Amino acid sequence: MANCRIISVANQKGGVGKTTTAVNLGASLAAAEKTVLLVDLDPQANATSGFGIEPEDLKTSTYEVLIGHATAAQTLVPSGMDFLDVLPASRDLAGAEIEIVNTEHRESLMREALEPLRSKYDFIIIDCPPSLGLLTLNALCAADAVIVPLQCEYYALEGLSRLMETIDILRRDLNRNLDVDGILLTMYDGRNNLSTQVANEVRKNFDGRVFETVIPRNVRLSESPSFGKPILIYDARSKGARQYLKLAHEYLEINP
Repeated sequence: MANCRIISVANQKGGVGKTTTAVNLGASLAAAEKTVLLVDLDPQANATSGFGIEPEDLKTSTYEVLIGHATAAQTLVPSGMDFLDVLPASRDLAGAEIEIVNTEHRESLMREALEPLRSKYDFIIIDCPPSLGLLTLNALCAADAVIVPLQCEYYALEGLSRLMETIDILRRDLNRNLDVDGILLTMYDGRNNLSTQVANEVRKNFDGRVFETVIPRNVRLSESPSFGKPILIYDARSKGARQYLKLAHEYLEINP
């Protein structure tokens, strides 16, 4: 499995479906019998609790991995799904940015931590916090590619150009192999003219870089995290589950 692909799910805006995408794309790739590691780099630890793992019960987390008190391999937790493991986060992660700020090569700590696990997985998916701080920088330096979830709403495009600029700077200075695998339209409501306008605008401005699959607003998708389950386990027949399976299928056509 030397061809492991590390994907960061990133957008500095909150509430755009980052964690939902990281959790459910990971689960859908695992359902396709691809080996997946989901890395939670968000201090809110929602990707961790999204698999029913209690952040308070953890002995080690991505915080300990970043500050060098544990290895990634020691920190892995089973997700409850075949083919999928979680590298969980705890609330302690909020302090990591301050603690590692004076560390040498501070932006490469996660890349170094994940390197020994590349041989074990087909895909490593990193859920980033809603900011462009040191944690997101670590995720982007570790990644081969970025998926950008984008909410179909009025201000969606505003932050996107800033994120793309950051990725360009990163590619120039720190990670020249970083690709943008695609922009994923989320929270789409076909009955709403604005959703359609935003979708058309994004496709026009980022031609060829937008996934065909669109993630709808879906009640079951919103409910599933509170039950500690990805949508595929919570309600496999829901529209949200079908669309994330479709996204995984589309993604595997690009990256078999």
